Amino acid sequence: MAQSTEANGTGEKPGFDLGQGPGRLLVWLYGVFTVAAASRAVVQMLLDFGKAPLAYLLSAAAAVVYAFITYSLVRGGPRARRAALVCCAAELAGVLTVGTWTLADKSAFPDATVWSDYGMGYLFIPVILPVTAMLWLRRAEGTTGR
Repeated sequence: MAQSTEANGTGEKPGFDLGQGPGRLLVWLYGVFTVAAASRAVVQMLLDFGKAPLAYLLSAAAAVVYAFITYSLVRGGPRARRAALVCCAAELAGVLTVGTWTLADKSAFPDATVWSDYGMGYLFIPVILPVTAMLWLRRAEGTTGR
């Protein structure tokens, strides 16, 4: 929650909630992606896990990363911001790695993951979202007074 300088008693510039303003859209998008990736992974693992276990496990991992980032954005504070930054960087690395892998070796993934082809099945939001979130989180770093 945002605090006034009087409330925190430090005389620092007041901070803001990570989930306010543009952060609210990030919370919403990460929440939607948490549900989408988790639902996709659960259905795929229940119906045909043997077909593409790596792809389905990567979708489940993406859901966990999305859930943690959502939680961190809602929680707010310097520690949550740093944790979210680390997760966003890991998410971006995952999207770029899996995206490149799916383009280079189509046979490695018999079925798509959330991050296949850089998130093309999700309008490339999986590659845009972590970059946007990292920019927002870096901006938040400068206003929270650490």
